[in-house]
Amino acid sequence: MTDVPQFPADVIDLLEAPIVAVLATRRRDDTVLLSPVWFEWRDGAFHVWVDRESAGKVRHVQRDPRVSLVISTPDPPYRGIELRGEATVTDEDYFGVMRRTAERYYDAEHAAKLVADYPEPGYVIRIVPVDVRTWNYTPS
Repeated sequence: MTDVPQFPADVIDLLEAPIVAVLATRRRDDTVLLSPVWFEWRDGAFHVWVDRESAGKVRHVQRDPRVSLVISTPDPPYRGIELRGEATVTDEDYFGVMRRTAERYYDAEHAAKLVADYPEPGYVIRIVPVDVRTWNYTPS
């Protein structure tokens, strides 16, 4: 397994913040699809749930597992994480990933409703970071 990069202390809180990240995957014609996603950092990887209707990015990852993910604050002082990684696709723990991320972005009640409203599992894109870059524009 690839060694998981360490995140600097000044951006580590972004891994738990309810920030919409941007996932970059490659289309067949080598153009990039940028997708706003909810994410979870767990067990040394980022997890993104994708419903069956949004499976385009799943096909991209299955064809080319190289992806990028950006997590950044929307307001000053700007801080962020950009990573390149290797992604895999599974349906394991789909509803668990969905529930945990929804609880972070909403609350437990709304998360439970979201999970209950999905009739069938979708996919989980698991991204293991290979290269990480961070920034922090907080004045010293």
